[in-house]
Parts: sequence; C-alpha cells; structure tokens
Amino acid sequence: MPNIASLPGRHSDTGKRMHNFFSSFTKKTASPDLPFSYSIRRSQRAVKVRIVVKPGKVEVVAPPKAVEASIHRFVQAQQQWVIQALAKMAVKTQHQNLAPTRYGQGANIPYQGQFFKMTVKPSRLKRIKIEFFNEFIVHVPETMPIKEQSESIRSALINWIKKQAKTQVGQLITQHAHKNRLYPRSVTIKTQKSRWGSCGIHNDIHINWLLLLAPIEVLEYVVVHELCHIREKNHSRQFWSLVAEHMPEYQQHRRWLKKQGYQLMMGLNIWGCTGQPENIKDMDIE
Repeated sequence: MPNIASLPGRHSDTGKRMHNFFSSFTKKTASPDLPFSYSIRRSQRAVKVRIVVKPGKVEVVAPPKAVEASIHRFVQAQQQWVIQALAKMAVKTQHQNLAPTRYGQGANIPYQGQFFKMTVKPSRLKRIKIEFFNEFIVHVPETMPIKEQSESIRSALINWIKKQAKTQVGQLITQHAHKNRLYPRSVTIKTQKSRWGSCGIHNDIHINWLLLLAPIEVLEYVVVHELCHIREKNHSRQFWSLVAEHMPEYQQHRRWLKKQGYQLMMGLNIWGCTGQPENIKDMDIE
C-alpha cells in the first residue's frame, strides 16, 4: 500500500494545510515587564504587526516571519496605549448593557430613549404577539416551553421594532422631504454594525433600526442627515447648513449619538460576542 505522502498531489496539499495551520497559530505570552499578558497570532494575511485590544484581551497579529523579539519590543513601546485602551474597554463594557439579561416578565426594555416594563401573558395564539401601551405586552403561546421563551421573545421584539422603524422613518421622511424636494428613491430599514444610516449615489436611503432605542429626535436627526445627502453628497458647509435648516438643534442630537452610540449599537445583544469593539494599533515591520 503506498504511503499517503507519495500519492499524487497529496504531499503538497498536506504541506499547505500544515503551513496554514502553523501560520495561524496563537501563542500566549506573559512578560514580567508588562502589566498585561498578550497572545501572538501568526497570519499569512498580515503585512504588519498590529495590536488588537478587546475587553480583557490583548492580541498581537503578526506575519509568519515576524521576529518575536521585535514583536515584544513593539508591544513594550505601545504599553501605555494598550493600558489606556483596556481601561476604556472596561468602562464601555460596564455600561454597555441596555438589554435585559432575560426577556420575560418584568424585564426593562429600551425604546425611544426610555425603559419600559415587559408584561408576559399566556395566549392561545400560535406565535408571539407584541403590543405597546406605555409598556410592552407580550402574548406568548401557552404551549411554548419555558426555556425557549426568552430568546423567542427577543426575536419577536426585534421584528416588532423593525416594523415600527419602517413606519416612523416613513413619517419623518414625509415630514421633511417636501421642504427642499429631498425625495429618496427607496428607503430600507437594515441591521448594520457600523452605520446609523447611509444614502447611496442613486438616493437609496438605509436606516439602522437600532435607532428606535434612542430618543425620537436622534432618529429624526439621522433621517434628516441622510435626506440632505440627496442634495449634498459630502459633509461640506453647505451640507450642514441644509441639515440645520431642517433641524436647527441637530448638533445636540449628533453629540448624543457620538456619546451613546456604543451602547445603542450593542442594544438587545443582537451581535453576541462578535459585536465587541476593538482598538487597533499597528506598525510596519521588516
């Protein structure tokens, strides 16, 4: 029986797989001259050494041939930046949870800049139904197992908020569009990780439904912002003057979004662990 390595094409494939494995190998490093530990991850796609800071975690991504001593010197040189980034992450993580730990009776739900209680009622309906009368009333099928209820309620709540977003964004566009003939070709409510809104070259507007968790004025500001891009495709002085014409107090809502945007983007825990933010510092390496 021939050796596996001698079969046509197998040796090179195996070698490539082994090379890919080791080039993405992660090594944990602790140093007495640093107040934190870090891991080194070798990546063939990396052209620079870079430090990636996540909550409670420091990772150095490096090209396969980067010398470990050079990597360590870079981390040492950037240790103050790393310490500050870890501290910022700790503060953000501490205050990031707008969402309840469990979706059920008595949970506090963020909506339009406030928290509203959730009341759960058993129902003969086949699906969860959500109503809002100064509180969230959730009708849950009697046959639904208890262990499935929290996640099912969360999913139904997200769908309900998306529908509300479509309605409210439509109303705001109707309110503002006629003033300067700012008519979008289409309006789409989307789930976006890094944008609150956008306006394409053909005047297609996208709005992030998570803005429904913010005060209504913040949602209005983002809608106005994107509408104004129909006329001004940049952030020039003319653009901001147009925004101010529609919403004179827009700056306070813009500041609110910059300050509270992180919490808002993490609202309802829709991203899971992949939603964690990163601070990155990189360097060229020979």
